[in-house]
Amino acid sequence: MVKLGDYNRLTINRFVESGAYLDGGEGFEILMPRRYTTPEMHPGDEVEVFVYLDQANKPVATTEVPYAKVGEFACLRVSWTNEYGAFLDWGLMKDLFVPFSRQRVKMERGERYIVYIYVDELTGRITATSRISRFISEDTKTLAPMQEVDVLVFKRTDMGYKAIILGPNCEGMIYANEVFQSLSYGDKVKAFVKNVRPDGKVDLVLQESGRRHVEDFSVVLLNSLREKSNHFVALSDKSSPQDIYDVYGVSKKTFKRAVGALYKERLIEITDDGIRLL
Repeated sequence: MVKLGDYNRLTINRFVESGAYLDGGEGFEILMPRRYTTPEMHPGDEVEVFVYLDQANKPVATTEVPYAKVGEFACLRVSWTNEYGAFLDWGLMKDLFVPFSRQRVKMERGERYIVYIYVDELTGRITATSRISRFISEDTKTLAPMQEVDVLVFKRTDMGYKAIILGPNCEGMIYANEVFQSLSYGDKVKAFVKNVRPDGKVDLVLQESGRRHVEDFSVVLLNSLREKSNHFVALSDKSSPQDIYDVYGVSKKTFKRAVGALYKERLIEITDDGIRLL
């Protein structure tokens, strides 16, 4: 069965002037417009396509890759609006519709909004909504400590940043005192699961912690010292976390552990204003 608003692997039945018809099952065919066909394609070949609805609300196949598919969250920009709602650029020829009833705040042209994409049960159309809370899952059973995940930042609080963990589509928290980079609404970044609490809440960090991460950064720091003409880095225990992140992209905690490890191996000396290669 063809999945609407998703990727499908379909067989080419035949070619016509307007493109290629793909086998949608049960005698149903889906047009892939000529702009997406190539000379290498032949009847009987299987192609990976994204299926959505054209202007006439008929299924159409494309080899273009949208920014997100049905069942996913994304931060998308409004291309235009009319008396029925807003239309978002999601990377395809036809924009994604958000009716007024599905807008948390009135959407403005040119602005970006986090939305959830779904198939409307009444109309059968692919639709988006910025009223996302009902689509955020509470199921965190698939997550494990130090698992790498993609997250979408959706809210700034006094504690830090709330983010949607893409995939399981559940919520996580990135604490402000563990953030050493600029984060804004709609940013999609890599993160690591720090902890899954008994109540199911998830703590996230933007940097991998643990011994392996320290060992990896120790190598980076050592190579950095070797490459410098004076074999010296003007960073120390007195340096601010932001200064350390600006240079190496790691937390002060990771930096200090790496420095300690290299010092124990007698590879560096620690001075008042930095570290030097021995």
